[in-house]
Amino acid sequence: MRTFQKDKLTVEIYENRTLMGEAAARDIKAKIAELLAGKQEINMIFAAAPSQNDVLKSLVEDKEIEWNRVNAYHMDEYIGLDKEAPQGFGNFLKLHIFGLVPFKSVNYIDITTKNPDVEAERYGKLLKENPTDIVIMGIGENGHIAFNDPPVADFHDERWVKPVKLDEVCRQQQVNDGCFASLDKVPTHAMTLTVPTLVKAPYLFCIVPAPTKAKAVYETLNGSIDEHCPASILRTHDNAKLYLDNESSKLL
Repeated sequence: MRTFQKDKLTVEIYENRTLMGEAAARDIKAKIAELLAGKQEINMIFAAAPSQNDVLKSLVEDKEIEWNRVNAYHMDEYIGLDKEAPQGFGNFLKLHIFGLVPFKSVNYIDITTKNPDVEAERYGKLLKENPTDIVIMGIGENGHIAFNDPPVADFHDERWVKPVKLDEVCRQQQVNDGCFASLDKVPTHAMTLTVPTLVKAPYLFCIVPAPTKAKAVYETLNGSIDEHCPASILRTHDNAKLYLDNESSKLL
């Protein structure tokens, strides 16, 4: 493992994505235990993507985490997919963690909503009333965090959750990841927690494997800190850690 600091952001690079996921899970487990020593329950936000499979697997396999004292949320959801669509982010997380460990509560964004603005307001109110302790996240090929693509990301957004139009790089990533058979199958719109909502959390764990993320990782760490690469805001956070593998870090 190699480690370095970029501005406030701690970066760790592992030989492969399995080791990366295991290391991130160990750190997340330790932080959950630390927080639960001082409060009865905590709130966590999870990203839904194949890039998170390794860390989610390691978390699920750990039988010592007190999930019954954790309330779970997710950071984005498509608009217009069927309730049972496997590509739905709530469904993805139910398959990989939400349905596998005994959370105190699981709070889903409603994929079936006919009024995304109203649903965004509802979910934002829920998050505001239950402040987040930990975010487990990734970075998209265009540098997005959640569905804050460069055209819609706003570091000073006053909303907690908002409907957004997805840019083509983001939609193509869903095809590249094997989630959809072709670009025309990928929804054009989604709901996302905004950038300020995510970085309000006191602890951020960002897990980013695979060669398709190498350019975004490079820009996150070496580009300007602004909306051209939304993930660059991680460099301003007091307690954020970025976990990479040998492929996602190959341009560093």
